[in-house]
Amino acid sequence: MSAAPLASRMRPRTLEEYAGQRHLLAPGLLLRRAIDADRIQSLIFFGPPGTGKTTLAQIIAARSKSHFEKLNAVESNLAEMRRVLQGANHRLRNTGESTLLFIDEIHRFNRAQQDVLLPDVESGAVKLIGATTHNPFFFINSPLVSRSQVFELRSLDESDLLNLLQRALLDSERGLGHLRITAEPDALAHLARVSDGDARKALNSIEIAAMTTPPGSDGVIRIPLSVAEECIQRKAVVYDGDGDAHYDTISAFIKSMRGSDPDASLYWLAKMIHAGEDPRFIARRIMIHAAEDVGLADPMALVLATAACQAAEVIGWPEARIPIAEAALYIATANKSNSVVKAIDAALEDIRSGRTLAVPNHLRDGHYAGSKVLGHGEGYRYAHDFPGHHVAQDYLGATRRFYEPSTQGHERKISERLDQWRKTAAENEPHPSGLPSTPKTSPTS
Repeated sequence: MSAAPLASRMRPRTLEEYAGQRHLLAPGLLLRRAIDADRIQSLIFFGPPGTGKTTLAQIIAARSKSHFEKLNAVESNLAEMRRVLQGANHRLRNTGESTLLFIDEIHRFNRAQQDVLLPDVESGAVKLIGATTHNPFFFINSPLVSRSQVFELRSLDESDLLNLLQRALLDSERGLGHLRITAEPDALAHLARVSDGDARKALNSIEIAAMTTPPGSDGVIRIPLSVAEECIQRKAVVYDGDGDAHYDTISAFIKSMRGSDPDASLYWLAKMIHAGEDPRFIARRIMIHAAEDVGLADPMALVLATAACQAAEVIGWPEARIPIAEAALYIATANKSNSVVKAIDAALEDIRSGRTLAVPNHLRDGHYAGSKVLGHGEGYRYAHDFPGHHVAQDYLGATRRFYEPSTQGHERKISERLDQWRKTAAENEPHPSGLPSTPKTSPTS
């Protein structure tokens, strides 16, 4: 058995063994077709640690007829780069064989080192595969990026990590299958959940568990949840990603924000963060809650919730905890109103249960040829031509009342303004043409 770490020993050797990245490697997709046909050009893979960037490069190298060279930007210098590039040019001139050059952590090269690669990438002497955890559009020279195809690798799903752990336990050649070892399902599920999509972290944790847990009297090494917690240094909480605990916790979180309890909101939020919940799921729920339970009582709630959702999408855990917590606290302490929900639901119910209203003639589009002949737009009163940029006229062709603003926060001002407008509308009593019978105001122009 090799002394290499389990994550290194279990590195996939073929695309069939490769876990995750189905958005790039599913049959028929561009990258998969290029690999299968050995027609790849220069590539840049970027994504979080443990998502298989180096592994994918090695799989491509194994399937390619090109000569393979590997550099690590942390360890390599300009002299070594020139040696590899000169060898690639010599090989191409004498044998016609191209060189596949893999550079790990390519963002660690400075601008001058990256520029050295350009002529040989441009000429085709080398096909570059760069791997980086940093956004290449910010950390790699633009000319190099423009000569490469950029692919983003995503964190692995829990199901992918669980399959990798189970494979490692069964593989007697490269994994832990030579040991008499069993792991409780909840222990493996915990490792898969809290490894943050990092295959290396998950495999290292199960290896530590196997190597440090003494066998029982029957010679079997048993890995319970408590050992898994120790090995990955994160306590498990009762939280199943798609079961009762998941829905109960998000329910408690939402109800705590609705009930204006910032401390309870933070507690349930912290539980979800610790359990490894997807930040996008939490952020989406906060956005919905901002519109549903705060509404126009504080319009900034939805703005802040949307900004937090966008931030969570970009930065991920652990930093996403800050904008998400900010949005949750803002909503928990904001004025509340659900009048928006009542209003749109009432309008939808009217559409579903009643006869659909025709658009009044004066509100119809009067800009196309022939519309004037039909009388479309005739009699429409342009609100900006009136004092206060408001004019009373029939905008529906029937009497309906859907929106009833509350007196909470900003909605109090809306309520006062709307009451005045409705009073003005009632006083003007519009006739079918849309024009008031006794105008109370005059156009300003």
